[in-house]
Amino acid sequence: MVQINFALKEVNCKIVFYGPGMSGKTTNLEVVHQKAPEENKGDLTSISTDGDRTLFFDFMPLDLGKIAGMQTKFQLYTVPGQVYYNSTRKLVLQGVDGVIFVADSDPDKMAENIESYENLNENLIEYGKDLQDLPHVIQYNKRDLPNALPVEEIDRQLNRFGVPTFEAVAKTGEGVFPTLKTLAGMVLESINKSERGGGRGPSRAARPTAAPAHQEPAPQGAPAPKATPTGRAPAPAARQARSSAPRGAAPASPKPAARRGGNQRPAPRVAVQANAPAKKEGKGFLVAFLVLLMAAVAGVAYLVMQQQGF
Repeated sequence: MVQINFALKEVNCKIVFYGPGMSGKTTNLEVVHQKAPEENKGDLTSISTDGDRTLFFDFMPLDLGKIAGMQTKFQLYTVPGQVYYNSTRKLVLQGVDGVIFVADSDPDKMAENIESYENLNENLIEYGKDLQDLPHVIQYNKRDLPNALPVEEIDRQLNRFGVPTFEAVAKTGEGVFPTLKTLAGMVLESINKSERGGGRGPSRAARPTAAPAHQEPAPQGAPAPKATPTGRAPAPAARQARSSAPRGAAPASPKPAARRGGNQRPAPRVAVQANAPAKKEGKGFLVAFLVLLMAAVAGVAYLVMQQQGF
């Protein structure tokens, strides 16, 4: 889940590399750590087995710097590929904002690719997330294998939701940064959409209805007055008082009624005044995130250019 700290002016997004064992998840993270500028990366933490396979997870923070006045950071994780570490996979997925699925191009690994992708979907469902709606991309790694499956064949069997795909040779760095750049843009676009949908102020059902400002209280035991089609309740007590008064008598002044009803609040006027700042704040927040999105994509593009030697 995206964490936005307005006090510290920070935005933190969580990205997870997922896939079968030995598909190249840790290698992707190592390449990012090696080629990212020193001032933009933190330490790479890895917990591996004797066979150099991830036992728990790998972690690396990536700082894109200040974007639209907010310090934008990505927390990059990998999960263990082995099936018997599924509880760890599930734990690392908690609060995820985007997934890079690393598939192995070896024909003998295709069954493991499909099983791992299904496992990703199942684990997300337990957190109430839908893989179809979660920003994710698929990287077809190990394209340098002499017997690598054609991209079209892997795509037909694996890419059920039509998400962006990338060919890669992670050990040489090929395709690593384009994969990360695209997913970062998708995550920030998702933030923008969620804020745009939630920044329009209170819903129609939540807004208070207008009430008459000087309605006379109904006599004890009398039925409540029925609302008219316009939503305003009539004031029969005042009308009856005027009709029953003797001819020639001066009409009752409305001032005493105004004094008795003076404690009632003019609800419609207060409601409009209260909603106006909320709408302005929502629009301001949307504009800030649009700027954040464009600047973040530019920031990731800068990292790509740095690692390619531009």
